[in-house]
Amino acid sequence: MADVGDVLMSVLSTIRVPKPGDRVHKDECALSFSSPESEGGLYMCMNSFLGFGSQYVDRHHARTGQRAYLHITRTRKAKKEDDNNSGSGHPPKKKPTRLAIGIEGGFDVDQEQYEEDIKVVILPDRQEVTSEDLATMPDVVRERVSLSMAGIMAADSVSHALQVQQWDGEVRQESKHAADLKQLDNGLKIPPSGWRCEVCDLQENLWMNLTDGKVLCGRRYFDGSGGNNHALLHYQETGYPLAVKLGTITPDGADVYSYDEDDMVLDSKLPEHLSHFGIDMMTMEKTERTMTELEIAVNQRVGEWEVIQESGTTLKPLFGPGLTGMRNLGNSCYLNSVMQVLFTVPDFQSKYVSYFDKIVDEAPSDPTQDFKTQVAKLGYGLLSGEYSKPAPDPGDENGASEPRGDQIGIAPRMFKALVGRGHPEFSTNRQQDAQEFLLHFINMVERNCRSGANPSEAFRFLVEEKIVCQQSQKAKYTQRVDYIVQLPVPMDHATNTEELQEAERRREEGDSSAPTVRAQIPFSACMAALSEPEILTDFWSSAVQAKTTATKTTRFASFPDHLVIQIKKFTFGLDWVPKKLDVSIDVPDTLDLSALRATGQQPGEELLPEVAPPPLMTPDVEVKGILGSHGNDEDDSLYSPLLSPVLDDSTVSQLCEMGFPLEACRKAVYYTGNTGIDAAMNWTMSHMDDPDFSAPLVLPGSSTGPGTTPTESLSEEHLATIVSMGFSRDQATKALRATSNVLDRAVDWIFSHLDDLESMDVSEGGRSAAESEGGRDPPPGPRVRDGPGKYELFAFISHMGTSTMCGHYVCHIKKDQQWVIFNDQKVCASEKPPKDLGYLYFYRRVSE
Repeated sequence: MADVGDVLMSVLSTIRVPKPGDRVHKDECALSFSSPESEGGLYMCMNSFLGFGSQYVDRHHARTGQRAYLHITRTRKAKKEDDNNSGSGHPPKKKPTRLAIGIEGGFDVDQEQYEEDIKVVILPDRQEVTSEDLATMPDVVRERVSLSMAGIMAADSVSHALQVQQWDGEVRQESKHAADLKQLDNGLKIPPSGWRCEVCDLQENLWMNLTDGKVLCGRRYFDGSGGNNHALLHYQETGYPLAVKLGTITPDGADVYSYDEDDMVLDSKLPEHLSHFGIDMMTMEKTERTMTELEIAVNQRVGEWEVIQESGTTLKPLFGPGLTGMRNLGNSCYLNSVMQVLFTVPDFQSKYVSYFDKIVDEAPSDPTQDFKTQVAKLGYGLLSGEYSKPAPDPGDENGASEPRGDQIGIAPRMFKALVGRGHPEFSTNRQQDAQEFLLHFINMVERNCRSGANPSEAFRFLVEEKIVCQQSQKAKYTQRVDYIVQLPVPMDHATNTEELQEAERRREEGDSSAPTVRAQIPFSACMAALSEPEILTDFWSSAVQAKTTATKTTRFASFPDHLVIQIKKFTFGLDWVPKKLDVSIDVPDTLDLSALRATGQQPGEELLPEVAPPPLMTPDVEVKGILGSHGNDEDDSLYSPLLSPVLDDSTVSQLCEMGFPLEACRKAVYYTGNTGIDAAMNWTMSHMDDPDFSAPLVLPGSSTGPGTTPTESLSEEHLATIVSMGFSRDQATKALRATSNVLDRAVDWIFSHLDDLESMDVSEGGRSAAESEGGRDPPPGPRVRDGPGKYELFAFISHMGTSTMCGHYVCHIKKDQQWVIFNDQKVCASEKPPKDLGYLYFYRRVSE
């Protein structure tokens, strides 16, 4: 032991005690998915507090010279028999009774029990020092090492700190209407049972208004079930705010909803309010599930095999390389599904997995914060097969009710924390839109691939938009970069209209047995809706110098190697409430888009003059020129957009109240000429998918404006990133100045202004492009691949739920001509892939 003590004494200066703010990675290896539960355990560097699996700790020692590591191993405790065990082997064992996480009665996020063993290991010989050994060592050694060990074990790991450990979805506030609620003396008395909706005779999901005692049905759900909205309509007609759900009233309380506050609330005077209509709370019994119970049931179903469209069939679990499951970290199924598909694409495999060892060798001192290292770690984890092994048997052998497909899999905690850092949505544990995450990740890849291969090029393509002025018949051509084709869903083309109408009629009549009928939409109708000309009613034509009607046609200027198609299932209802279209679309296995190839300007076709529309001004506003980079005292050709446009503030405010970004609202009002809320709303809805939708309003001909930034303050790093994508420095400068030096917005802006950039004669610094680039021709713009427009389907992502902000995602991927379903940790051979119910479809080019 003397030798070990001497070694510890010699490395004592490298052993630290964690301080507040130190990042302690004691749950996951920085370079692999090894953990304390893995074979060999986890080695914690006692200086940097980074964790390493047994296969990487020697590498870290060789690179850094660090010798002291805390070795943590955990072994699963044997579980006691539980009467409430479902037989599935999955938590929660105890049925939740509260819509909460980490609270008694709620969902238990950490039911596994482990025995933990820790000791200090000295490299390179891996000499071990236990707590008992420390007791025999000098005080200075014992004290420092013991404090470090205790500090590491007591510290919250980074992954633990990033998770929501306690959340209570049942905390309700007292309604502001409860204390002084006015109740009508109309003599109405409500019986204790036998209720019906007074409008449609529905006998379930009934709510009694606490002001007038009206018994009416609740809201209609996205799938047509639930009620017929009569209670909501009654509130909209009367303004009576509170309603209680009949069937939930017990001596302990009831479900009370405030339409005015748009939330479930508490009513401290509920006994008094019920008694007004002859209801005695103390004698009532619960006959319907409360809203909390309904939500708990949904949350329990979300992670279960039965909700997947292939329920009812016994699916064969699959294991091996490329068949690795991913643990759900709490609403992370959107991330799991997208990354499973991306690492099926050869470009991502070759960039991050083929050179995995090289990437690890070149990783910075803190690999947890390096994008390339963490993406490579995830890709290797998915494709190597090292983690594609059956999950340990929890000991429940009472007959599982669901197919056994669970794996050890990988938990992408570091990856999720890194790609979500700083993002208002992806940094949270809330459910997200898989399409938005896909674009967010592609954007990160673009920024991090300044040199070498860029796998995002596999999806990048050019779109040509042709606008024809119907009065002059002159045309304008623009090009923009895109990564996803958004396919509209023309509901009026449903092939089962009669069935839909019959089902709707039966629901309106209160027939609770009415079947849920899904609209059948031909894929050809979706493609026709995409390719047919769009009518623009407020197009400002430079040929006639006035607003007129025009047609806009969209075509492919290039075809990518891999094509992503999004079915636009999520839309807004007449009340501007988001809803999901419940449709079935016969998406084909093969696709030929050759007919949608752009043709460019046709012989004899005249182009619209390049003249900017006039600025919006009121007659009494004098427009003064401002001195810009091209201006002088006598030059009034440039005007200040801060002075010239007079926007209708009330219209802008109305749009903002609907949840749209301020800059988008300003642009909507500007481009519709202050003609009112309807025109501005139509503009907003038709431009929501524009890359620069929320970018600042930059007026034609202006050299500065809201959101512009002087050249001297631009980030050289941001400039280098955009230049590496194939643009000139002047073009990058213009994009950054137009977007307040925000890189993400600048990339979106530059891709949506390709025509303007390619025609730049004078750079922002006053020099010609040729001068600024040393006489060379400016780069042609972003690099795109091109080839035949023939494709085959190889993957699709499906969504279950009422909106992208809730529900569950799974993906199906074609592996060696066999469809495989990836449902978080479950990976199985697919028997009936639901190709008609997908949300995102992934095609690859078919070689001629």
